[in-house]
Amino acid sequence: MTLPKVELHLHLEGAAPPAFVRGLATEKRMDISGIFDARGDYAFRDFWEFLKVYEAATSTLTSPSDYARLTRAVLEESAAAGVIYCETFLSPDFCGGRDLGAWREHLHAIREAADLAERDLGIILRGIVTPIRHFGPDKARETALCAAETAGDFIVGFGLAGDERAGKPKDFCWSFDLAREAGLRLTCHAGEWGGPASVRDAWHDLRVERIGHGVRAIEDLRLVDELAEAGVVLEVCPGSNIALGLYPDWRAHPIAALRDRGVKVTVSTDDPPFFHTTMTREYEQLAQAFDWDDKVFQDIARVSARAAFCDADTRSKILKKLENAND
Repeated sequence: MTLPKVELHLHLEGAAPPAFVRGLATEKRMDISGIFDARGDYAFRDFWEFLKVYEAATSTLTSPSDYARLTRAVLEESAAAGVIYCETFLSPDFCGGRDLGAWREHLHAIREAADLAERDLGIILRGIVTPIRHFGPDKARETALCAAETAGDFIVGFGLAGDERAGKPKDFCWSFDLAREAGLRLTCHAGEWGGPASVRDAWHDLRVERIGHGVRAIEDLRLVDELAEAGVVLEVCPGSNIALGLYPDWRAHPIAALRDRGVKVTVSTDDPPFFHTTMTREYEQLAQAFDWDDKVFQDIARVSARAAFCDADTRSKILKKLENAND
């Protein structure tokens, strides 16, 4: 689909094309061949093996210049799929080992590449700093300090990603409180593997306005109605959920049921090369599964733009692009 798109849930390292990662590994004489299948794609059997492969691929990114090259490669892919605005998760855990000085250097390189992509490709990028849940609350505090020190017009949000089995959302309250005080908007991965209770815990304990994934909320209709009434936005990644076996096929995915019940849903790719998807493919598969027409996707794009963590001027620019495309 050629409609302009807004993506709110994209992991920068997880969007690295396999060929890009193999190229870095070759340059640095690193042997990571075990993370690829015979076709050269990322190889994993379930979510937890996916995390290991993800971290192995990320190990090839060792400098700010690597991240600058990655940012350009990812934004080229996104722009080709019609994305005009994107928010990406960035982890100081990977970008400098949670050292503030190293984080600033990585962030400068990422932002410089993003500015060039906006000039050349017309795509706008903003960052959401994200601790890794299974690294633990103490490391999350260090990540939150990095986020607070660099909050501004590019770093606009704070989240939590990783293995939902590791701890509880309330374990990370200190980090989220610090991020909130720094003016960052808040999201949290939940309701993917942790079930509806994880959605409620993230929403209530961390006081987030968006939930990454959140689809397991459908198993508790009272929770669904509460989310709808409160206006909590779900960053839904259908292709990711299906690829990881959370749902057997596109028709079984609950995004349409959640939307029909009044929940604000958005569409994203999560880690697109891992799940063999793009924003174009997400739109096409959803249209086929639920008979959604352009008006539905235009509405989802507007919901996404209004839920974006960017400043008001940037939001107005995005909404204007969406409206002009609909004329």
